[in-house]
Amino acid sequence: MKRRTFVMSAAGAAAGMMIAPRMSFAAKGTIDWYTGSDTNVLDFWANTVKPAFEAANAGIKLNLVDAGDNAGIIAIAERAIAAKQTGTDPQADYFEHSDPLLPAGAIEAGIYVNMAKAGLSNYARVNPLAIQSDYSLPYRGSQVLLAYDKTKLKPADVPKNWADLVAWIKANPGQFVYNRPDKGGSGGNFVRRAIHEANGRDPNAFTVSNYTQQFGDEALGKAWKLLADIAPSLYDKGAYSSGNTQSVQLLSQGVVTMIPVWSDQVLQAIDQGVLPAETGLVQLQDLALCGNFSRAVVLDNGANRDAALKLADFILSEEMQGAILTELGGFPGVSWGHISPELREKFADIIPQSIPTFPGGKWEAAINDGWYRNVAPSIDRKS
Repeated sequence: MKRRTFVMSAAGAAAGMMIAPRMSFAAKGTIDWYTGSDTNVLDFWANTVKPAFEAANAGIKLNLVDAGDNAGIIAIAERAIAAKQTGTDPQADYFEHSDPLLPAGAIEAGIYVNMAKAGLSNYARVNPLAIQSDYSLPYRGSQVLLAYDKTKLKPADVPKNWADLVAWIKANPGQFVYNRPDKGGSGGNFVRRAIHEANGRDPNAFTVSNYTQQFGDEALGKAWKLLADIAPSLYDKGAYSSGNTQSVQLLSQGVVTMIPVWSDQVLQAIDQGVLPAETGLVQLQDLALCGNFSRAVVLDNGANRDAALKLADFILSEEMQGAILTELGGFPGVSWGHISPELREKFADIIPQSIPTFPGGKWEAAINDGWYRNVAPSIDRKS
């Protein structure tokens, strides 16, 4: 599913000019940090994390470098593997978001630190639901929520499970919309929540390797019936928005009362006044909508490995995890019990009881194709 993009603030734009893509040359006490994430993440690190970390760690500097995208991160990791073999400096210490399984053989080559054994004082804070590998550090997340207009729908009446949500949609025709599943992750994950609902609410039933035509037709077919059933009750008697942003616009204009939306996008929209302060947020409690985490890695053969581990520990602190919520609009990578009581109370309705995921690969193509054929056959996929 597509990444979400954001407009940089003036401060972020200035920071961006200082961290334009370039080759980084290792200097003692300067952490060479790379990201392939969106500009809002770069902005957050430049304006929030970097000054706080440097103030707390005299003599250590943070050099922020935009790798462009995930392919750029993988290319630097390949350079680190070559450097490991020759005993030279990879000129990289920290990847803000990376899969330790990439490039293939990276863990076996010994270029990534085992974070579970690195002695981080804050590692025990990490949300166990977010841990995917000992060689990566989940520090921020994003999950699809339901956003609603509190002037039209009282918080006490908001549906908090799938059955109640369906009942509310049917009782309030025209007031709910989601985007086409191939046009943005908020609608795509609403569709995936229907798939989970139709198949015993068991996310583990779906893996990258278990897709077959027969299983796909059977499992997805059940979900198409659920989604086709609510279609006449959606906005404009079965219309779908063109993406995450248009869904937010429809809610902000008062055209609809409720939408599925990415947590980071909606929190930023509220903070920036795109959505009013009266916007409510809720997560389904029987099984949450899908989400995932961004996971950092530290290069074991980086010249500033120990300093990079201090940074990894720092980003798990209560101060930085709170800032991820309030300034970045993300979810914490630590368990919610390690977030300040004030923020826990403020975000009580969106604390998930689960963080389900859904595999890509052949499943993604089958979902997109099947949705158009079975749920919205009148919509031109190319429009």
